[in-house]
Amino acid sequence: MMAWARLPVAIKTKPSMNLSPVRAVLSPGMKSGLNLPTPRLPFPKMLQFQIQNDSEIPASKQLFDQIRFAIASRQYHPGHRLPSTRQLAMMTGLHRNTISKVYQNLEDAGLVESIAGSGIYVKAPSTEEGMILDGPLFREYPEASQLIQKTIDELLGQGLNLSQVKELCLETIDWRLRSTARVLVTVPQRDIGAGQLILNELEQALVIPVQLVPMETLKQTLSELPSGTVVTSRYFLAEAESIATPYDVRVIPVDIYDYSKELELVKALPENSCLGIVSLSPGILTIAEILIHSLRGESLFLKSALVSDPQKLRSLVRTARTIITDPASEPIVRQAIEAERHDLIRMPEIICSEHYIGEKSIAILKRELGLGEEETEEEGKSTKVATA
Repeated sequence: MMAWARLPVAIKTKPSMNLSPVRAVLSPGMKSGLNLPTPRLPFPKMLQFQIQNDSEIPASKQLFDQIRFAIASRQYHPGHRLPSTRQLAMMTGLHRNTISKVYQNLEDAGLVESIAGSGIYVKAPSTEEGMILDGPLFREYPEASQLIQKTIDELLGQGLNLSQVKELCLETIDWRLRSTARVLVTVPQRDIGAGQLILNELEQALVIPVQLVPMETLKQTLSELPSGTVVTSRYFLAEAESIATPYDVRVIPVDIYDYSKELELVKALPENSCLGIVSLSPGILTIAEILIHSLRGESLFLKSALVSDPQKLRSLVRTARTIITDPASEPIVRQAIEAERHDLIRMPEIICSEHYIGEKSIAILKRELGLGEEETEEEGKSTKVATA
């Protein structure tokens, strides 16, 4: 993928102030007289963003999409501190005002949050920030709030930490709801192919019903369900949460695969090679084009096609030396190659990414649903390469 660089970072601390014991007891969303900020993670390493100045794609959009991909693929974790505008200006050559506008657009999209005097941080979804104790239900049932706090204190007294308490509570509740709960995968209609890829992988991993619901009809679907869990990509998390929150339905984001192995293969392709990208999802094609363009510039001839567009697909298989595709699209790509076999001078190499969801996300999702964890595959098996 893109080259990584480690930058020394000096983090100023106040030796006289040690709030870790207090933070170990109070959840980030709990109000207290101390008015403690949510603990933030320093950034241990910085992605090396690359801007192609001669591109037709505006430099600000190149940077925005690369940062958004880093967040969606969890290379930038929730709570991760983004580089300062000065650091990004030195790295990319862009004006600091341009970088500030990119950060503002990321904040408007609900992906990051600005902390005055501290910096820009990747925003954590509600399921990762903790339970908010001043919500409507707690105001309606104040005794429940006291009971929950007392129970948590007792569990902490038995030697558990907050993460273990949260895991026990979620698994117990989800176990009771499993017979009626439904998992809804949601994405905007414009990128329903991405939802289909998520659905395919979840159906193989989970043992409860999974349904694909376009974001545009999610509100109506939730109004008709007694309970459920919404799953979406981090790209669409803010929009999904705004729809699901009024129905007391939690939204769990899944991290998309970072395509690091595929991008390493792209880096090794000879200059002037023709590379084809085929997918169910127009969103995947868009981000793939941006990442590959930022990585190789004009040194590769890049063609992309949706599997639903047979004319573009036919043109792609006739000219591409290498084709990268997703599992759902691979059979159609092979059929297209077979149909053109007699006119092909050289059979293209097919690189099929076996995952759309990051490997750890499946295990986390199963745990959140009370279904147990599944061992992840060996890292070397996440990509298969074959020749048609």
